Amino acid sequence: METQPAALRPLHSSLPCIQILENHSVSVLPNIRSRTRVSLRIHYSTSQTLLSKTNIQCRSSVERRDRQGLPDVEEEKPKPKLRRKNLAVFVSGGGSNFRSIYEATLDGSVHGDVVVLVTSKHDCGGAEYARDKGIPVVVFPRRKNEQDVFSAEDLVITLRSYKVDFILLAGYLKLIPVELVQAYPKSILNIHPSLLPAFGGKGYYGMKVHKAVIASGARYSGPTIHYVDEQYDTGRILAQRVVPVLADDTAEELAARVLHEEHKLYVEVAAALCEERITWREDGVPLIRSKENPNDLF
Repeated sequence: METQPAALRPLHSSLPCIQILENHSVSVLPNIRSRTRVSLRIHYSTSQTLLSKTNIQCRSSVERRDRQGLPDVEEEKPKPKLRRKNLAVFVSGGGSNFRSIYEATLDGSVHGDVVVLVTSKHDCGGAEYARDKGIPVVVFPRRKNEQDVFSAEDLVITLRSYKVDFILLAGYLKLIPVELVQAYPKSILNIHPSLLPAFGGKGYYGMKVHKAVIASGARYSGPTIHYVDEQYDTGRILAQRVVPVLADDTAEELAARVLHEEHKLYVEVAAALCEERITWREDGVPLIRSKENPNDLF
């Protein structure tokens, strides 16, 4: 007597049904959108080997919801990764600000690399430090008695060969040539040890600045970071830090406190520069966007 096909009946006849035929194929009834239950109806003959677990796969809206007919949700695009910036630092002395910036590039505070150091004194402390760290050193301007002529145009070509993005002056006592200012517009910064525009300009540098501040009776001083133009200390101011002048201050004591703030301020500004957080107001004043809240400007 021929054996009749057997079937597994669903517990709830109202549920949609998936039939698995003798050839092990799976057919899904249309319009199955429920996340709850799906019933299976399996037909087989006793003359055939029972289906193994690996032969049965049920893929429906139970695993993945059908999004047909639902509004598309726009996914947030990941922000493009910022390229590390190449920095050139200019020094004429010990280069303490240069050292602070260089160390900040190593610990990740500044998203950039010091790729070349330019100095007006080949044997100054900043140049020696750079050589010890394997940073190329370029002397500019050269001494008048040197046969090797190195012009401002040569300096521009050299910096471009290192793919320099920004130039940071850190105690560089020479006037920047016009050729360099024009080759790097809005890309050269300088730090000055007073609250510009006070006590700035030609002849105001180093201890001379702090002596002039104390002699004037000014109650406040502090470092200024500004963009470089064709003159001494006249470019647009980007950042300042206030340092009180005490009643019994000496120039050396005031200089030490201002220098301490210089190191911190220059690293903060270099970080903003490399992270492209500098914006320009309509009247030409540069501002820094806060890293924590881009809507905050200072």
